[in-house]
Amino acid sequence: MNDDTVTHEISLLVTALKRMADPQPDGTYKTTFIKIFKDEVLEQQLESLVGTMKAAKKRGIIDFQGQMLLQGAHDNVEVTLKKP
Repeated sequence: MNDDTVTHEISLLVTALKRMADPQPDGTYKTTFIKIFKDEVLEQQLESLVGTMKAAKKRGIIDFQGQMLLQGAHDNVEVTLKKP
């Protein structure tokens, strides 16, 4: 994926997180990986959820424990969308 594609997919992820995650008092949004993984809208939009999440974490847009999240093993891991 080129950088424009990655940037576009990250923006789709951010939009989805604002829709599905719980807003926090500090301006962040939090949800679990399984909720993101099972979102049908996002599933249709992204080429690679795991790759997009890794790129967003590397750019400091989201945060989660570990390097990569996998369905099943990391279903309950909390994902945080940092303040825009």
